[in-house]
Amino acid sequence: MRVCLMIEGQEDVTWEQWLALAASCEQHGLEGLFRSDHYQSVMGIRQRGSLDAWTTLAALAARTSRIRLGTLVSPATFRHPSVLAKSVVTVDRISGGRVELGLGAGWHEGEHRAYGFEFPATPTRMALLAEQLEIVTRSWTGEAFSFAGQHYQLHDLRAEPKPLQRPHPTLLVGGAAGPKSLALAARFADEYNTVAVPLEDLPERRRRQLDAWRDAGRDPETARLSLMTTCVVGRDRAEVEERVRRVLAVTGGDGSADEVMDQRPGWLLGTTDQMVEQLRALEAAGISRVMLQHLDHADLDMVAVLGEVAATMGAAPS
Repeated sequence: MRVCLMIEGQEDVTWEQWLALAASCEQHGLEGLFRSDHYQSVMGIRQRGSLDAWTTLAALAARTSRIRLGTLVSPATFRHPSVLAKSVVTVDRISGGRVELGLGAGWHEGEHRAYGFEFPATPTRMALLAEQLEIVTRSWTGEAFSFAGQHYQLHDLRAEPKPLQRPHPTLLVGGAAGPKSLALAARFADEYNTVAVPLEDLPERRRRQLDAWRDAGRDPETARLSLMTTCVVGRDRAEVEERVRRVLAVTGGDGSADEVMDQRPGWLLGTTDQMVEQLRALEAAGISRVMLQHLDHADLDMVAVLGEVAATMGAAPS
């Protein structure tokens, strides 16, 4: 099981906090640091700020040496695919080959309206995503090419330099294992990421992923499945309860750890021993990597605890 940290960067994470989080991930043996790609709080707290995702990752790439860095996920509605492909290559070069791209259709209509991004209907956003996946992949791997799609037109593009990673940086597509997102993932992606899924629902999503890989003519043995979900862990029960209290303060809720588990069955919550048991169960269900959403981003000690969990799981840093 590969263990990464995932931070909701739009919830007022400062540059100093990004540096501290990245240093903690490196120090405590986590595989990577992923961040969301939003410009406004998704919790509806308008005074919270957000640094740009790819600019932040480029800066962190220059200040780290080991951890992998990426987005979960960049909306296709934010950037032209040629710009996005170039941004990822830039971070890949700065980092020495440690970048990953999660790409999605976008969902937060409010931030699109506020920042002036178009927010078309879901079928159009999925079509945008499909064209972006093809353009980004061909920009990273191919010779000069032209592209004539419904939404993008490129003429004799020779995108240089290429990424350091071969054949290209890890490309993730995510969703609820519906047929459209799985078909796109099976065509273009290295990994499918699903979000906050209770353990009992994972085998069916894994089955659908494997079927999609087979339908696309790909070896299902190569079909990697990862999970992004909120995580609260402590060395003992009292520490868990205190962390739950602080996390709920960030999200605007309240309640005990037991109440949270009843209300949010997709969360991973418990002591270090309980967390190891939960991760092993996820592994048995087909999950090869977790991106653990850490909502109290000022709490660096929980990163250290996650490092202890990863070490127990035998998750070797890359």
